[in-house]
Amino acid sequence: MESYLPIVYLSILLVLLSGTTFAILRQIFKTRKVETSFSRLQNKLKNEKGTPQEYYELGSIYLDKKLFAQSINIFQKALKESENEDAENKALIYNGLGFSYFAQEQYDLAIRQYKEALKLNPNYVTAINNLGHAYEKKKLTAPALQAYEDVLKIEPNNQIAKRRAESLRKRLVTS
Repeated sequence: MESYLPIVYLSILLVLLSGTTFAILRQIFKTRKVETSFSRLQNKLKNEKGTPQEYYELGSIYLDKKLFAQSINIFQKALKESENEDAENKALIYNGLGFSYFAQEQYDLAIRQYKEALKLNPNYVTAINNLGHAYEKKKLTAPALQAYEDVLKIEPNNQIAKRRAESLRKRLVTS
């Protein structure tokens, strides 16, 4: 029995190391893919006009990197180029722009962008959730609750909206 103990420990260690190696390699490849896209889009858009999708993709990468001022500029360029785009794609751009403003604590500008997204796509759940969150940050409890309830009308099982709406209802009752 004692002779098997080191083998068991080594096996467990080997499994843990293999799992860690796999996770690290996966993250390296994912990061490399994002950085390649980032570099390609930056170089292309410096030298020529891009499509709204390319600007949106670059703006999203800037968001992931927490470079919010740059993402705002890129999303604004995407909007300028998106005149011929369908409403759903433009709504995505407005939502990204709203998120950029939100991250910089410019809640009024964020709310305006989320509302623009919702004019184009009234059932855009992510934009409605974001709108509710912006209202919460501005301490506008009633409109925030309404936004979350609107989400629940579209997606009754939306966990974010359920949790936030419940919290806001409690806050309204105690006020």
